[in-house]
Amino acid sequence: MIENPRFDEIALSVQNLSKTYPILFPRLRKIFRRKSKVPVEALREVSFAVGRGEIFGLIGPNGAGKTTLIKIIATLIQPTTGRVAVYGFDTVREEEQVRRRVGLAGAEERSFYWRLTAEQNLMFFARLYGLSGRAARQRINELAELLETKDLKRRRFAELSTGNKQRLAVARALLAGPSILLLDEPTRSLDPIAAARVRQTIKSLTEDSTNRRTVFLTSHNLTEVEELCDRVAIISKGRIRVIDTPKNLRTSHTESEGVSIHFTTDWPNAVEEALREAFTDHFLTLGRSSHEHQWNVRFSHLLTDDVLDRALRVMQRSGAVIRTVETERASLLEVLETYQQSEDKEAQS
Repeated sequence: MIENPRFDEIALSVQNLSKTYPILFPRLRKIFRRKSKVPVEALREVSFAVGRGEIFGLIGPNGAGKTTLIKIIATLIQPTTGRVAVYGFDTVREEEQVRRRVGLAGAEERSFYWRLTAEQNLMFFARLYGLSGRAARQRINELAELLETKDLKRRRFAELSTGNKQRLAVARALLAGPSILLLDEPTRSLDPIAAARVRQTIKSLTEDSTNRRTVFLTSHNLTEVEELCDRVAIISKGRIRVIDTPKNLRTSHTESEGVSIHFTTDWPNAVEEALREAFTDHFLTLGRSSHEHQWNVRFSHLLTDDVLDRALRVMQRSGAVIRTVETERASLLEVLETYQQSEDKEAQS
């Protein structure tokens, strides 16, 4: 795990956080001779900090502790040990101050009133946040424009699709203009176009220079995490295994990379022959590029070897004009699988 970088201002601080769910009614279980389950240790000694304006992602398998951590930050449950602070306010001792600064959109939203329309629901929660009738309507209209939910305002919540319910949950989380937005699977069940719009909205919230918000999100969509997040934490069995940028995570967990070289030449056969002569022990694929008069060659190599440099020299000597060189390393999915395999080995030993 890398150390937290230096921030101008720390928005969220998590220190030595642990959460254990105890056995319910242990005495009654003994009286009725029911088997007692082992206490569930959902989080173990979790520590990290998130800077103001940062988009911080948390990924891990089901049951790893992601939702528990978000609920503790949102003051919905209390930790067993450790401390969480939002802009310096403790989530246990100063929960009212914390709630004024966070907005939560959960993956499975059950707190809306199904018989009310989308607009009536948002108006109800806006009044709970202390917004006056006029200010609430103005804010609801702004969010409808931002999240493109105008056509949903008059529809009952029960009639909405799962994806539209999710968009409404994000709108509710933004009602009071929170400093920190907590998103648990923010694009779950959304179609690709709607998901792209939500991601763009998330980005825009942190780019507003006058009111830069911080975003803490969990997601199973690793492509989304790579696109959005400044840093990512991998959690497994309640423990943070590593925190780093998506790029550094991919780079540090692979020994090889794939290469695609796009080039132009009047003698493609000569280039291919020279490559195969120079690299008899490498698998090379030569084909036409999507651009006219362009070709490409693809291969993989170890990060520690000089195959790429040698290939470029051979191609240039054979009359090729190099246009682009693209490299591809491990995905976040492969990094996550690496930690999961490590966990499995630890459990077996």
